[in-house]
Amino acid sequence: MITAIGLATALTAVGLIGFEAGAQTQVYTAVQARPATTMASINRGVLRAAATTAAPQVPQGTSIVPQAALQNETSSFSQVNTVFCGLTFAAAAIAAYVTAMAKKPAEAVALMAAAGPKLDIQMPTSLAAPLPFSHSRPTGTIAMAAVASEIVEYSPIKFPPLKNDRLLRTVRGEPVDRIPIWIMRQAGRYLPEYRQFMADKEFFQVCRNPKQVAEITLQPVLRYDLDASIIFSDILVIPQAMGCSITLHPEKGPVFKEPVDSRAAWHKMQDELLQTLGTPMPGATSADKNAALIANVGKLVSPSLDYVYAAITETRMQLDGRVPLLGFCGAPMTLAIYMIEGGGSRTFAKSSRLMNGDPQTAHEMLTVLAHMCAHYLSNQIKAGAQAVQVFDSYAGALSPDIWREFSLPYMKLIAELIKKEFPQMPTICFAKDAHYGLGDLAASAYDVVALDSSVDLGACHRQMAAQGKAVQGNFDPTVLYAPPEKITAIVSEGLKEAFGTTIPTKYIANMGHGMSPDHDPVHLGAFIDAVHAFGQK
Repeated sequence: MITAIGLATALTAVGLIGFEAGAQTQVYTAVQARPATTMASINRGVLRAAATTAAPQVPQGTSIVPQAALQNETSSFSQVNTVFCGLTFAAAAIAAYVTAMAKKPAEAVALMAAAGPKLDIQMPTSLAAPLPFSHSRPTGTIAMAAVASEIVEYSPIKFPPLKNDRLLRTVRGEPVDRIPIWIMRQAGRYLPEYRQFMADKEFFQVCRNPKQVAEITLQPVLRYDLDASIIFSDILVIPQAMGCSITLHPEKGPVFKEPVDSRAAWHKMQDELLQTLGTPMPGATSADKNAALIANVGKLVSPSLDYVYAAITETRMQLDGRVPLLGFCGAPMTLAIYMIEGGGSRTFAKSSRLMNGDPQTAHEMLTVLAHMCAHYLSNQIKAGAQAVQVFDSYAGALSPDIWREFSLPYMKLIAELIKKEFPQMPTICFAKDAHYGLGDLAASAYDVVALDSSVDLGACHRQMAAQGKAVQGNFDPTVLYAPPEKITAIVSEGLKEAFGTTIPTKYIANMGHGMSPDHDPVHLGAFIDAVHAFGQK
């Protein structure tokens, strides 16, 4: 009880300090958004009750958010509003602490002691005018502590606080002040700085250098006003971790030295992987070998892919909280097609032959790939990824029936495994040219369904919203060949047709496919600006 009283005194002083500093003061609370275990110990109901007691009125639909959710915003609290916000947070923190003390006193003390850095609360410039004050219950919502509880960091690494979380809030269905946007292949050959950097370097060697990966990942973020970054890597690092030797041909793209295009080739890979793990199983059935590989899947993606995790951590540090960092992997069927075909393909004959003629072998391969993908993404999240996307680039390569049998179950498995370990981690799926599978993906555990350019954005957004999903996409990349003024008009008209005149919820702008090497960087800038301008008064 004495400890609680002492904490109450200290936290109440936080509000009084805000009164002394006036309009430029930042109001702090000892309740920290990280680690997740701290916030998990806080009773959200108590926080909301405390945060809406004796709080200033806020215009309907407006909320005060952590500084981590804002980008370069400045505080303009009046003295009265500052002290009341400080007292509100103090009351919430005290209530949470007392609640935790009543249940697990020792843990509560330890958690509060470990709270560490302060949670910085500021008002966005759009609400710079002093808020109207009333002693009555507020007409709007000012559940600041509840907002803070939504910020979950699954990595044990201490990163700089996030300044722009529009994408993360959009995934959760929260209102944002502009449509968030990032672009598939936003770091790539269309950028002159990328071409200059890569002039004397080999692609996969760069992928294995964390500092070089960070530099390339940041190139588009430094050039454009993007709302997310995505780690520079390649989906084929997983086949490489399985022992595949891959070279990049200037015209053909990736070429596998030994395709895995038959039962014999798959059994050979099984044996080689088990030998690498130090658990050879001569004479065992293929099913038993598969089970052993899945049981040891963590050893298949680490240390062999540790360079990816190191690059994510390095990039998060260099981003300095500017925007969230996305991790990614290829979908199992897309990876399997590359492995079976020995590279890219126009006919996909080998893949069709194996999946139709020897489905057992195909499913064994896909099962191992799915577990590797899930564990790979798990390690990316622990390294600092703040959202993850699964790319099924070859989803439409074969028939809808093939996709539903050989891709969909494994994409769903990845999402289920990730959500089991990281319930609040934003997950995105992209099945290119598989419009027939959008309903199946909407029923999966993914939070966001990314669309290619072949479907109607507005109709899909309404369909997905009915199932609680966000939508990403889906402008045709060829739009970028138009002059900037026409790009602006196309974007404005397209968004208006899909959403009316207001900023939609649960929508992330993107292309329906990645950037091409001959795209003009200036035109992409016009595209991004046009998206951000939509719905602005």
